[in-house]
Amino acid sequence: MGSTDQPNEGESRAIALLRDGFSRAQESLEELLEAAEPRMLRFRASENSNSMAWLIWHLSRVQDDHFTHLALSLGQEQSLEQCWVSKGWATTFNLSYPLMETGYGQGIDAVADFGMYDGEYLLGYHQDVHQLTMSVLDRLTEQDLDTVIDRRWNPEVTALTRLVSILGEVTAHLAQAQFLQGIHKDALSQNGR
Repeated sequence: MGSTDQPNEGESRAIALLRDGFSRAQESLEELLEAAEPRMLRFRASENSNSMAWLIWHLSRVQDDHFTHLALSLGQEQSLEQCWVSKGWATTFNLSYPLMETGYGQGIDAVADFGMYDGEYLLGYHQDVHQLTMSVLDRLTEQDLDTVIDRRWNPEVTALTRLVSILGEVTAHLAQAQFLQGIHKDALSQNGR
């Protein structure tokens, strides 16, 4: 299990595994951002690729958006706002994007316009999203996992399917950011910096 979030007593194994997965991602993101400085966060392997900062923002936005939708769909909350709005991160980041943008499907020009390269802000936002994640998982039951929460797809999306999808998205983008960190360090060492 992740060192900061332990399973609740009587929690199903599936929910405990999800809790562990999201906790491990949070810990890895913290480690990544400990070493990050603005130049590293801006780094793009090519002009057609994402920056580390954009990847971290995007994975956080997707997790925030999807967990908020999940909680509302399961009736855990009657009116829950994403941390992006409720905790003031949209104002702090002050991006040129529409307010509820998550980065899904954004083109290279939008990625280039990102403009937030402060590791403390990126970490702070994700920590708030992680707290939301753990809160939703705390109230999740085994029966909730089979609840259909999105009928726009064929097959329809259950809570479990969405949770696995979110975890996959988060870990994929985290791995991309870690890969960029390695490329950036290598580039600096080759340039003698």
